[in-house]
Amino acid sequence: MALPQLNVHRHDRNTHALLTLAGEIDLTTAPLVRAALTECLRDGIRTVDVDLTAVTFCDGSGLNAFLTAYQIAHETGTTIQLHHPPPSTVRVIEITGSGFLLHELHALPRNNRRASGSRCLA
Repeated sequence: MALPQLNVHRHDRNTHALLTLAGEIDLTTAPLVRAALTECLRDGIRTVDVDLTAVTFCDGSGLNAFLTAYQIAHETGTTIQLHHPPPSTVRVIEITGSGFLLHELHALPRNNRRASGSRCLA
């Protein structure tokens, strides 16, 4: 069985960083996500946009990495937002009440949500 792979690319402009992730985010690769986000915070980045366009899978350990970074960033006045997540990831984020991670343009429209009472916090 092949190990999951994740490519992380960071592009900085002043105090803004764009992290582009490609591949699978799971227990094996979530530490790469955590390290990249922590490095942004340590380097004085004030806005981190995370492009998930090329992410094919994200499990709970990936979500935990984003939530931990968001909490630390929020305490220091830094903004972290996820952009272009796959629909399955959007659904998990919304089910867990973590919609605040999503850039508001990428949250599920209200008419596409199930009547389960879930709502986006973004």
